Amino acid sequence: MLSANRASSRRLLSCPCPLLSVEPTRGLVDEKLRVFVTNLNPNQQVTIHCLHYSEDRDYWEAFGHYVGDEQGTVTVAKDSSVGGTYTGVESMALMWSLRPVPGSRTGLRLRKSDVLSPMIFHISVYDGHMTQDFKQLTPLVTTVIERWYMAPGVQRVNVREKGVKGTLFIPPALGPFPGVLDMWGGGGGLVEYRAALFASHGFVAFALEYLSIDEKKDINTTYFEEAYQIMQEHPMVQRDRLALVGLSFGASVALSMAAYSSLIKPQCCICISGSHVTPVRNTLSEVYKDLNRMLYKMRVEDNQVIWRDIILPIPKDLTKKVDVGRIRCPLLLVVGDDDQNWATLESAEDIERMTEVAGNRHLLKVLVYPGAGHLIEPPYTPHHRATNFMVYGKHKVIMLWGGQTKQHAYAQEDSWEKMLDFLHQHLRCAAPQARL
Repeated sequence: MLSANRASSRRLLSCPCPLLSVEPTRGLVDEKLRVFVTNLNPNQQVTIHCLHYSEDRDYWEAFGHYVGDEQGTVTVAKDSSVGGTYTGVESMALMWSLRPVPGSRTGLRLRKSDVLSPMIFHISVYDGHMTQDFKQLTPLVTTVIERWYMAPGVQRVNVREKGVKGTLFIPPALGPFPGVLDMWGGGGGLVEYRAALFASHGFVAFALEYLSIDEKKDINTTYFEEAYQIMQEHPMVQRDRLALVGLSFGASVALSMAAYSSLIKPQCCICISGSHVTPVRNTLSEVYKDLNRMLYKMRVEDNQVIWRDIILPIPKDLTKKVDVGRIRCPLLLVVGDDDQNWATLESAEDIERMTEVAGNRHLLKVLVYPGAGHLIEPPYTPHHRATNFMVYGKHKVIMLWGGQTKQHAYAQEDSWEKMLDFLHQHLRCAAPQARL
């Protein structure tokens, strides 16, 4: 190692002063980066490294190995990485291939809690093709960038009304705007970052909290109807242009409300990595009791919990699933075919059959992504194949979500663009989009 450091030091002395350009230096998390390195020696080998210190006080890194051209230039969007945490021509892999640095805690997941602050990344260039001990190496050049979920002017408003808890995000332009009721899954708590990003694209978004570890009362369907009406009655919301968006268990809620509620009449629904086999007809405790009775189907492989078999085989009995044939608005399903947490592919196939029988197949659009797992998040979020998870807020396990990194990254980028297009199309949104 000592001789390698000496060799690196000799190369540094002979190198010109490299220049690193990363644009934008301050932008939204779904904006693509443009990364250029210039003023290298011809055909010089370099490592481009990205480092992030998370809110959970863990370090995450991604890096690619590049060879400069005859002019001493590397363009990440055009040049191929020959090694590192990714290979090939990948313009955004410095974000989506992030992983905990060696020696970190196991089962980590990178998520943003405080959307009022940016995610900060240090992007550096090192001489040679390095794979470890970056902290002990001196970079040729470093730049710092900010990635935001909230665009300038987006308002964040706490909601504590009619027993409903959540956060409302309002775009900065003149309203009123179309609205999105945003619901996450069984992990519980208040998750705001996707709603903040929706607001940055011209929608009033309501991040709804409905599962909490310290929850003292059971949630019933009235809770979701109250949340929907709070959005309808807000002066910055167009009451007849509302959508439901749900991920995992949140998708079950969205499907159930769209099918059965007399008060919730969305113009469209988006269900990400969800199923219709866990209908919400009365209280959430009833749903969880039904799930508990199926836990014997759970598998554990390599100390990782696999839940997808819990709802298999898909029942034929309509009393055991949402009657999706009752849904009268456009419905978008986003599915990863390597989802190891939930039987979303089989569920999507059954939903297709049910809507065909009901004469509503024309309202359904299904996006199936090969190699994608369960946690389909906003674009360029790192892929997490397995992470820590609290089961019912009591027992920590390693949950297998599935997915292969590059395919999953593609699914996140493509589905986010298609989800925004879907919302704009069916909510007829002509509001300007904010940019940093």
